[in-house]
Amino acid sequence: MALPLLRCYSCNRHFSILIRCFTSKPLLLNQSRRLAPVASVVCDVRSYSSERGKHKKNQKVVVVGIPNPFIWFRTRIYFFLIRSYFDKEFNIEEFTEGAKQAFSHVSGLLSQCQFEALGGLVAKDLIGKLEDKCAHLPLSHQRALSAESDAIMFTTTGDVGIYYDDSGRKFVSILMRFWYMTSARLPDDTVEGARIFQVAFGGNGDRPETKRLLTANYEFQREFTQGVTPDWIITRIEHSKLLN
Repeated sequence: MALPLLRCYSCNRHFSILIRCFTSKPLLLNQSRRLAPVASVVCDVRSYSSERGKHKKNQKVVVVGIPNPFIWFRTRIYFFLIRSYFDKEFNIEEFTEGAKQAFSHVSGLLSQCQFEALGGLVAKDLIGKLEDKCAHLPLSHQRALSAESDAIMFTTTGDVGIYYDDSGRKFVSILMRFWYMTSARLPDDTVEGARIFQVAFGGNGDRPETKRLLTANYEFQREFTQGVTPDWIITRIEHSKLLN
C-alpha cells in the first residue's frame, strides 16, 4: 500500500469510551493485530500477599523472557504511522495501561457470564460466540478467565494492522497478549504451560496455594473514518486453551 494512502482526518479525541470506562486517567490501548510468533516476556515482578491470622507473607514471582527484535521493530514502525497519519497524540505506554485495565474488566465479566455488560466493549458478533463457548466451560475454567489487575504479570504487543475496506473506511487493529496469574484449579494437562509455571505459596505449616501463569490474546480495533466516534472495541478474545 502506498504511503500517501495512509492519510486520515485528524481527531483530537484519541481516548476511547472503552478506556474511559476503566480508568480516570487518560489511558489508551496497546497494539497488535494478527497473531505472530510473539516474543516472550521482559523481566517483571509482582508481589502477592496472603494474610492468615496475624501473619502476612509476601511472595514474588518473576517472569523473564527475551523480546522478538523483528516484532518489536515492526510494531514501532506501525506506531510511527499511527501518530503520523491517524492520531498525533497516540502513546504506546498509555495505550498499554488502558488495554490492561480493559482486559481485567472484560475477563471478569466473562468469568461471571455477564454477557449483556459486554455491550459497547466487545463486538456484537463476538459476544454471541463467547456466550456459546462459555456455556460449555466447567466452573473452574470460567473462573480461570478472570484476571485481576494486580495478577497481570506482563503485557506485550503482538502485531498491528492498518487497513481499508472496500468502501474506504479506515481501521487500526491491535492484538495484545497478556500473562496473568490465577489460583483456579485446573488439571495439569488442560492448559498449555500450566505445569511449567505452577507456583506454590505458603510455608511454615500453611497449606500451599498454587497459582498458574496463563496467557490471553485480546484484539482491539478502532475505526478512523471521518465522522465516526473514535472508540476502541474488542474484536477477538482468546484464553490459552480455555477460549480459542
